[in-house]
Formats: sequence, C-alpha cells, structure tokens
Amino acid sequence: MKKQVVLYTDGACSGNPGAGGWGCVLLYGEHRLELSGGEKETTNNRMELTAVIEGLRKLKYPCKVTVYSDSAYTVNAFREGWIRAWEKDGWKKSDRKAVLNDDLWKELAELTRVHEVTFCKVKGHADNELNNRCDELARAAIPSSKNL
Repeated sequence: MKKQVVLYTDGACSGNPGAGGWGCVLLYGEHRLELSGGEKETTNNRMELTAVIEGLRKLKYPCKVTVYSDSAYTVNAFREGWIRAWEKDGWKKSDRKAVLNDDLWKELAELTRVHEVTFCKVKGHADNELNNRCDELARAAIPSSKNL
C-alpha cells in the first residue's frame, strides 16, 4: 500500500515576469518538511509549477499524494485533462500554439506517473494555515534586488 502524503504548494512573483519564489509543505504522518527556492527572472505560473515539482521530487518512493494549490493553472491542467491532451498533441494547445512552460509540464507529467496524485484547489490568501505558510515561504524566497 502506498504511503499517503499531503503537499501544499504556492508560487509568487515580484513583477510577472520578475524575481520569483516557490514554497511547499510536505506532510507524512507526524513528519513535516518545508521547502522553498527562488529565481531571478521567472513568472508566477513557473513558480507555481516548480513548487509542486520540488515537493514531488523529495519523495523517495511512489506515494499517494494529495496536492493542495491555489493555482487554477496548475490544478485545472490535471482536473480538466489539459495536460494529457497537450502530451497527446505534442505539447500544443487546441489552437496549435505551443504550451507555455512545457519543460515544467513534462517533468510534472512524469512525476504524476510515479506517484498517484490528486489535485485540489484551495482559495489563496484565505484562512488556510498551510496555504498561507507556503505563500510566506514563496515570498521569502524571492531574490531581492540586492542579490540580483
């Protein structure tokens, strides 16, 4: 039986594009792991995807994962089946234009084949303690202009 893991994620950007950060909280039983990172030039959507990828990368063996994200972009790609359609169509959207962030989508698609992943949408900047913590982690990870 696969271990059950909960993954909360968030991404943030100072300007879009601009400097960005991502944060995630992994929960397994009584264990909790917080992760974050940033990039000098990125977009909010890239940071949202990176948070999920980095959380899933930390898992050492196939798990049953529930991902909580306030990113409709991320959640809907899986819940609405967009990602499988993009894969099937050579990473092209229905208008035949290239899918943005296809490098991250490809990696995330691979990770969802390793793990049994369910995506759940949460309201951002509301009263969800773990989503708010991810937002704090993501914002704190944004590289400051002093570091650029």
